[in-house]
Amino acid sequence: MEKIELVPYFNESLFIPTLRAKTKEGVLEELVDRFVEARFLRNPTIALEMIHRREQLGSTGIGHGIAIPHGRTTAAADVMIAFGHSKNGIDWQAMDDHPVHLIFMVLAPPQELNNRYLPVLGRLVEVLSEPRQRDKFHTVTTFSDFINLLKN
Repeated sequence: MEKIELVPYFNESLFIPTLRAKTKEGVLEELVDRFVEARFLRNPTIALEMIHRREQLGSTGIGHGIAIPHGRTTAAADVMIAFGHSKNGIDWQAMDDHPVHLIFMVLAPPQELNNRYLPVLGRLVEVLSEPRQRDKFHTVTTFSDFINLLKN
């Protein structure tokens, strides 16, 4: 899967260039609420419970200021990714103990015809593992700029 193939999994209504929340719990709720407002998610309670269970298994803070809370839920109709940026950073109990600034929430239904969830998650991690690429996400303020990062 190429970087550009991630583009369809993002939507402008799931793009938050400046998160309001200042805590991990607040960010999770803000992102789930955005999924609901955009009608990509039917039941926020079910989705939040799943995300909390996933976080209990281990932090989704993968280091370098990135967190990728993710999971499958019956509340999701398709694979989608929400993006949020925190200028000051969020304590996420990340692997490297640094605050998280870039949060990508990946939600998927329990079963999907093309089995895209894991390849999408893997490609997202690959893209964010490149320091120059990762740093560019800190500067985006518009969805158009965000998508252009994925296309170029």
